[in-house]
Amino acid sequence: MRCPQCSSTDDKVVDSRSAEEGAAIRRRRECLGCGRRFTTYERLEEVPFVVVKRSGAREAFDRRKIVEGVAAAAKNRPVVASVRESLAAEVEEGLRLEGSEVTTERVGRAVLLRLRDLDEVAYLRFASVYKGFTGAGDFQREVGLLVKQSAPKRS
Repeated sequence: MRCPQCSSTDDKVVDSRSAEEGAAIRRRRECLGCGRRFTTYERLEEVPFVVVKRSGAREAFDRRKIVEGVAAAAKNRPVVASVRESLAAEVEEGLRLEGSEVTTERVGRAVLLRLRDLDEVAYLRFASVYKGFTGAGDFQREVGLLVKQSAPKRS
C-alpha cells in the first residue's frame, strides 16, 4: 500500500476490523517513512455475472427480475414475499456455481424447477409465459407432465 502523504510503500498495520457488515476489512496503517496514519479497505472483488439472452445480447444478472416474475406468477397465491426472495436467491446461487455466464433459458428452467415444488398454479402460470403457451393444449400437456412428475410411484 502506498502512503498518501509521502508515497512510501513501507507501512505496518496498526488495527484491523470488519466493516460493512462483514463485506470488507478496514485496516488502520502507519507509514514507516513519514509516520502518517491512514485507513484502507479490502473488499472481495465480485466476478460479473452475465445473462445471455435469446437474441445474443448480454446483460448483468438481476435477481429482482426473478422476484418480479415469480410474484406475477404467484399473484393471489399463498406465496409470500420472503419465499419469493429466497427462491430467487437459491436460483442465483445455483447458477453462479455454473460459471460467470448463464442463458435466459437456464434461468427459466431453474425457476420452474423450484416453482414446481412451491406452488403448482404459480408453476403453470410461469411456464405459460416462459415456454410461450399458445393454447389450452399447451396447458394440458404441461399439467400432464406436472402430474406425472409429482405423482407417487405405485408398487
